[in-house]
Amino acid sequence: MKVLTKGLLTAFVLLCFQSAFAQPTAGSAEFRSKFLENINHVRETGCNCGTTFMPPAPALVWNNELETAAMGHAKDMAHKNYFSHTSKDGRTMDKRIIAAGFGYKGYKSFAIGENIAQGQMSITEVMDGWFNSPGHCKNLMNPAFKEIGVALYNTYWVQDFGGRESFTAEQQQMLKSGKAKLIEN
Repeated sequence: MKVLTKGLLTAFVLLCFQSAFAQPTAGSAEFRSKFLENINHVRETGCNCGTTFMPPAPALVWNNELETAAMGHAKDMAHKNYFSHTSKDGRTMDKRIIAAGFGYKGYKSFAIGENIAQGQMSITEVMDGWFNSPGHCKNLMNPAFKEIGVALYNTYWVQDFGGRESFTAEQQQMLKSGKAKLIEN
């Protein structure tokens, strides 16, 4: 009877330990919520990115197209065993994000960015690493970014950012009437 009690106690302790440190499943609502909560908490107050203070920025919202782009890149890095913003086939972040459906046509402005990481075991660990790296931190705090998608595949983390600003009703009317014209670079 004593062995059974110790066994049950050990199982209970193990279960509690696993629950306390359980990582939300990538792609789940809990995973998305945890990332947005962590990022937006810091964006709300501002922070130091290295020696540069980044003032508060508007909250980010989740974007499924950015998540799709992030997951595609995380899987590609894992399957082909590399770590880079440029895919082995030469695709860059902008090509991957646009191919995933996050387009720029019809918008007044368009901004994108990407953070990658490899080997971190939790959302907290990867977020701490990104916020402690000045370049990654500046992406996280960039007010031009309004949307985000994050993916984890094996041990590869990818965070894709986007920001699009629509034309005002007046600008849309001017474009429609021909009084204004879009010039693409």
